[in-house]
Amino acid sequence: MKKVTHYIYFITCCLIIFLTQQSFASQPEYSTAGFFELPNTGRTVYSMNPAWRMYKGHLEGAEQPDFNDKEWDLVSLPDGIEYVPSEASGCVNYQGEVWYRKHFTPEETWKGKQLFLHFEAIMGKAKVWINGTLVNEHYGGFLPVIANVTEYLNYEEDNVIAVWADNSNDPSYPPGKPQDMLDFTYSGGIYRDCWMIVHNNVFITDPNYENETAGGGLFVSFGHISQSQAEIKLDAHVRNSSNTYFSGKIEYQLFDKDNRRVCQASKAFSVSKGKARNTSLTIKVEKPELWEPDSPYLYQLHVLLKDKSGHIVDGYRRRIGIRSIEFKGKDGFWLNGKPYPYPLIGANRHQDFAIIGNALSNSLHWRDAKKLRDAGLRVIRNAHYPQDPAFMDACDELGLFVIVNTPGWQFWNKEPIFAQRVYSDIRNMVRRDRNHPSVWMWEPILNETWYPEDFAKNVVDILHEEYPYPYCYAGCDVTAKGHEYFPIHFTHPLNGAGGAFNTSKMNPKISYFTREWGDNVDDWNSHNSPSRINRAWGEIPMLVQAQGYAKTDYKYTCYDVLYRNTRQHMGGCLWHSFDHQRGYHPDPFYGGIMDAFRQPKLSYYMFCAQRPVEKNNRLIAENGPMVYIANAMTPFSPKDVTVYSNCDEVRLTYCKNGKQFIYKKEKTDEGMPSPIITFKDVWDVMYDKQLARKNKHEESYLLAEGIVDGEVVATHKVMPARRPSKIILWADNEGTETIANGSDLITVIAAIADENGNIKRLNNYHIKFEIEGPGELVASKETFTNPREVQWGTAPILVRAKAQTGNIKIKASVVPYGTHTPMSAELIIPTTKAIHPLIADEDELNLQLKTHRNQQNLSSYDHGQSSDEARKQSQMRLKEVEKQQSDFE
Repeated sequence: MKKVTHYIYFITCCLIIFLTQQSFASQPEYSTAGFFELPNTGRTVYSMNPAWRMYKGHLEGAEQPDFNDKEWDLVSLPDGIEYVPSEASGCVNYQGEVWYRKHFTPEETWKGKQLFLHFEAIMGKAKVWINGTLVNEHYGGFLPVIANVTEYLNYEEDNVIAVWADNSNDPSYPPGKPQDMLDFTYSGGIYRDCWMIVHNNVFITDPNYENETAGGGLFVSFGHISQSQAEIKLDAHVRNSSNTYFSGKIEYQLFDKDNRRVCQASKAFSVSKGKARNTSLTIKVEKPELWEPDSPYLYQLHVLLKDKSGHIVDGYRRRIGIRSIEFKGKDGFWLNGKPYPYPLIGANRHQDFAIIGNALSNSLHWRDAKKLRDAGLRVIRNAHYPQDPAFMDACDELGLFVIVNTPGWQFWNKEPIFAQRVYSDIRNMVRRDRNHPSVWMWEPILNETWYPEDFAKNVVDILHEEYPYPYCYAGCDVTAKGHEYFPIHFTHPLNGAGGAFNTSKMNPKISYFTREWGDNVDDWNSHNSPSRINRAWGEIPMLVQAQGYAKTDYKYTCYDVLYRNTRQHMGGCLWHSFDHQRGYHPDPFYGGIMDAFRQPKLSYYMFCAQRPVEKNNRLIAENGPMVYIANAMTPFSPKDVTVYSNCDEVRLTYCKNGKQFIYKKEKTDEGMPSPIITFKDVWDVMYDKQLARKNKHEESYLLAEGIVDGEVVATHKVMPARRPSKIILWADNEGTETIANGSDLITVIAAIADENGNIKRLNNYHIKFEIEGPGELVASKETFTNPREVQWGTAPILVRAKAQTGNIKIKASVVPYGTHTPMSAELIIPTTKAIHPLIADEDELNLQLKTHRNQQNLSSYDHGQSSDEARKQSQMRLKEVEKQQSDFE
């Protein structure tokens, strides 16, 4: 049995050229089963993620404890069964049965406690056994699977959890549609976290386990909210599994972000043995800090159960944001009693990532939210299913509204079991996510589906049964049956392009929003589109995509159009934030503003330019003034130079002592906040050649300066990349630590650069990655990810931390190696101890630490990299070659 605890310290990243130290001032935290652990409450959370045996295919008897699984693959959760290539659309991913088995010995401290095994999700149909006893059976892949395992564990000996899952097509539960007809993919497996929740016999329940309408667990709702006072209603469901009557009290303590207690309240209650009851009270907060996207203030609510002697028997912490939301038809969206000042622009998000499919670590979910908030987005639509709890936590913290969706896409089954399972999903997604301040609205219908009218009324009724308090709203497509039951209708704006779900007139009682905009295809078979751009295709296609998303010269819904509407049309979500795999088309969806590894395209910076120019210290996300030159100064770069900036004025300088260009933003109340800036006939490849021939490389550059009130507040400089000299290597981690829990994933990016660090965008090298220390490469030859081809100057790779602290060392080298190929680079990633104790069989865990799923050790590949002295000699010889070429030109 291996246990680890959490600590925070400074991380050192060692690149081949320089050493930097970065302090991680703000680290994300992730809830477990809907709460945050609070010390000394009798409730403890254990991670069950490490060391599972996994088998892909059909087997008989694998649920039995004595089944021999020693030849199975050894994996950690989250696990998506397999790694796939970066291009893995067209139903490349495995669809079928899979088995997981985990060996462990229960802790002695668990005796006499209540034990709940909590899977955040298992894809498809699933069955869970403990020591051969079936404890749960579940249909659906996006919501928790929970079992009370208290009675089934055997102490002081090996115990086995067995999970069977099947993600193959099944029309009896949502999404229901065959995957070869689906516009996204859902990889199989136990692709989210698994926890063991251990607490006393009198405890606050889990809402997804109890199945109580508008009940179970903790329900935080709000009455009247203003800047002077907020009413918070607190409902807690308490179960007494002991053999005696319980009498005590529930106590709430509310703390601000500086850990100062704002208020405290308690209520006496009792519960008979073997029974459960709900207890409610209302607290009032004077002069509350109100949650909003630009000020996502979170209070810490401590919930404590105390017996009649005052001893704590259960408790935990929950982050809450105080806010009111109202949709007022022609008067638009109101937040905290005031009309929201501008359109809400956001994006859709699939839980799909390169190579790993849906099996993202918590840190990857957090970084997704961070990157989207950095881009100035304020709302995310969870297309087309409830997403990972870590992503919801991140949206609370970073200031992103969320539209929470029922699983579904263009499919209806008339068999009654299908609707019943949809209804169950709606209830459970509300129970899971109801306490998140980021929840802006619910989308309980099935996306783009011609369902019957009674279904629409039923889902609205179910939503309000589960959330019978103020500030609960739902949306549906404007032309769908039963749309009259919804206060929010999804449609393109009247000045947009129209489409299947569109309206030509607006009802003053209805609020309108565009759930998907920006995608522009020739037809739904070919899918050729100026908005779908692979980052590898380079800057001109990316410039076309960014222009289309910003402002088109034809009638189509774009950023500019969404800003030219009355308040009644509240904004819209781009389709889509990230490139992702699809089932029914051989091409991935390339319309993201970032690729599947979350590398930005030029459109990403266009979105960043729509952020307010004022600095906002209340946000963790990047904000304030920015300027970005969308021109790489390659021989094929356009003469016109595009710049994205939110500043009032931009000054562009071409070359030392060269010509300057000035742009001044027009003052207008219409259209997108910061139109794309184009400076005509600037880049001259022949003038760059003149400077290069005179050995004046440093004089060739583009310098953009963002100016506000006459002061330069942001700059960006671009220089042509010269001879490829070296690899540069960095961790794309958004400042987060890497946790040694067997699950954490980090993106590492290698780039080909010249001697001065300018990235060489135009090259087709292949980079070989190698690793040492407590980590493994999520890459292989079979998935074409190691060696990896360089695209638009970079080659990303995923690294998984093991359940052991230490330094992960990554090396990147060009293959095949030659005397003049770019020099290798090395990167050190320290890992920190896990927050929650890790539960696994000690032998299995040790074996997992020693073995590697797709490992390439540093020692296994020796290409004889030349020494610094040898390289210097080579460079001197090159000077002779350069002179000869100049002489004979």
